[in-house]
Amino acid sequence: MVSFQTTQADQAVNENLGEHMSETTRPMRRQDIRRENEKAILLAAEKVFAEAGFGGATMQLIADLAGLPKANLHYYFATKEELYRSVVQNIFEIWLQAANCFDAARGPVDGISAYIDAKMEISRRHPDGSKVWASEVMHGAPVLQDYMESTLREWTDGRVGIISRWIEEGKMDPVDPRHLLYMLWATTQHYADFGHQIETLNGGKSLSDRQWREAKENIKRVILTGIGAQPA
Repeated sequence: MVSFQTTQADQAVNENLGEHMSETTRPMRRQDIRRENEKAILLAAEKVFAEAGFGGATMQLIADLAGLPKANLHYYFATKEELYRSVVQNIFEIWLQAANCFDAARGPVDGISAYIDAKMEISRRHPDGSKVWASEVMHGAPVLQDYMESTLREWTDGRVGIISRWIEEGKMDPVDPRHLLYMLWATTQHYADFGHQIETLNGGKSLSDRQWREAKENIKRVILTGIGAQPA
């Protein structure tokens, strides 16, 4: 079975490459095509898992949406659970990158402002991934509890340390760092997880570029004023 799946994937790669490609460029193009296929699969899986949940999603639905044969899908991701974990870890890794602004920031005004901007952009561009994460957590994290107890806890502890330092330096009011983080997550991810509600209240239209900018500025103003953040 594995041999058949590998053959199918290789055939798809070869068809995309063309019959007359040189041997020197073939390996590089194969890697490019595989990356593109994996990207297409993850995007399709985000949408299917967000709409159908883990139980309702099927590998066939995901393959159809990605425009790939099901055999190719199994070549990249052997099981539905493996693909599901990849989808959730992918959105979390994107969130982790957004949190890098904490590490280099001189204080809460810079750090939290940049974090809100980044998280809002993620909600705008990856709403399905955010919905999958929210659904997983609301159902008690049956697939990713181990990930939450390790990676998420370690990341959170690191951000708590930075916020605590800002408090000690007198750059913001002495609020509980964890509750501040929960508020930031809830506020920014609301624009993804409850996007349909926001569109409905916006006259049935997606937020415009101007409205996204206004949303970011309002969130930053409310949060930073609420914690008494002082410029570095």
